[in-house]
Amino acid sequence: MSVYDAIRLRRDVRVEFTGEVVPDDTLLRILEAAHRAPSVGNSMPWDFVVVRETAMLREFADHVADKRREFHDSLPSDRTGTFNPIKIEGIVESGTGIVVTHNQSRGGTHILGRATVPETGIYSTILAIQNLWLAATAEGVGVGWVSFYDTPVLTDLLNLPPHVKPVAWLCVGPVTEFQTVPDLERFGWRDRRPLTAAVHWDRFTDRD
Repeated sequence: MSVYDAIRLRRDVRVEFTGEVVPDDTLLRILEAAHRAPSVGNSMPWDFVVVRETAMLREFADHVADKRREFHDSLPSDRTGTFNPIKIEGIVESGTGIVVTHNQSRGGTHILGRATVPETGIYSTILAIQNLWLAATAEGVGVGWVSFYDTPVLTDLLNLPPHVKPVAWLCVGPVTEFQTVPDLERFGWRDRRPLTAAVHWDRFTDRD
């Protein structure tokens, strides 16, 4: 499919995983696409931790479930009903987790292009995630980004050194389908902002 098709079809997958594990050759093609992302100073500050051990998947899923309950309990009453049917993860169902990490120290101190905007390091890692997601979509593989967790918990689970930070746990696996409408829109959490509201010409106009 074209890159435009992949962008339109890409979804944050939660419930459509088939339960099969994505084949290794497909997974490595997807990771190769992620690894080809542009990065500031060609520093390539990312790493990919592939998690398939069932006990680890269940341990992390249990932690995420606890954080989901905390978020649910923090919501005003008029939002809990909207949030209740929204599934936030497919950690066990996908069979594969890819944890994308960021190492700000990779490449040394003097990174070409990062001197005045240090955030370009983490931006590079985010670009790798986008590459991964679009490549997976083109392969018919679903991706779900899990963000309900405490960073120290994930750091300990993966035995990450102090200078390596987890950026995303991605649930990755074959899917039965890609939803035509994103879940948060389908369940009424928030509608998509139109392009006309996001485009500015020459000067920024506050439209919020």
